Amino acid sequence: MKNVLVVNNPNSGRRQALKYKKSVLKFLLWKNIKFKSISIDEIEKTTFEEFDTVLIIGGDGTVNKIIPYVINTGKVIGVIPSGTANLLAAKLKIPANVNKALKVIENGKVTNIDTLKINDRFSILRFGLGYDSDIICKTPQSLKNRFGYFAYFLAGILFALRLKQKHYTIFYDDKKLSIVATCIIAANASNMFRDLVSISQKCELDDGLLDIFILKVKNPIMFFMEFLQIIFDRKSSGSKAMYFQTSNFIIKNDFTTGHIDGEKNKFKGNINITIIPKSVKIFSNN
Repeated sequence: MKNVLVVNNPNSGRRQALKYKKSVLKFLLWKNIKFKSISIDEIEKTTFEEFDTVLIIGGDGTVNKIIPYVINTGKVIGVIPSGTANLLAAKLKIPANVNKALKVIENGKVTNIDTLKINDRFSILRFGLGYDSDIICKTPQSLKNRFGYFAYFLAGILFALRLKQKHYTIFYDDKKLSIVATCIIAANASNMFRDLVSISQKCELDDGLLDIFILKVKNPIMFFMEFLQIIFDRKSSGSKAMYFQTSNFIIKNDFTTGHIDGEKNKFKGNINITIIPKSVKIFSNN
């Protein structure tokens, strides 16, 4: 690290990012490293070319906003997790403690990871429709501020009691599939609840493949039975759910709302999801 851009999201998580910023700047001063510190709201006015490293103080949504500026540039990003979920940090074994996270950056181990491209947008983790989107997009911020990541767990139980099915037409690997589903997820990292649960049979950040999960059940009891299969890693494709990998995935669509890495998005027209292999460099503890 010779010239570092520090990007801080002051609203991340329970506003922990504001506290962590002081530690990050102190670390850079102690290392005598040249840096510039900005808020996430200033990224569009910032020139990234002069920086070789970007340290991000925030959650998964904050990281996702930085990806378009660093993808396939050779710049290295470092994550100081201070969001609600911090799923990317969990997958990379980056501790939630700010000083321990800085130690990962200091150690200098860099991993090249894949990126999702969803139409003209980028994603580091996952895209979701249906039940998965409802949990992310409809959990009140006040609940997240009060309970943190546990708020998503509470919302997950509530929305599981009123699952809604929708007809989808999807295309992948020269196949066409018409299904009725309650949830579709296309993931680069498919871990949930930190790194305790994965909704894919395999979950690698650098395998050049999308992990697809499609939930078909509507009945809450059948849903919880399938959820138990996921928890105990007994996932198998069948009448309740589908699990597979592909490099390109298209969902026929007129208009729908979904999420990209925890951020609500509206989609008009078909949704085309592809993988960009090993396109982002990131400090890792794996």
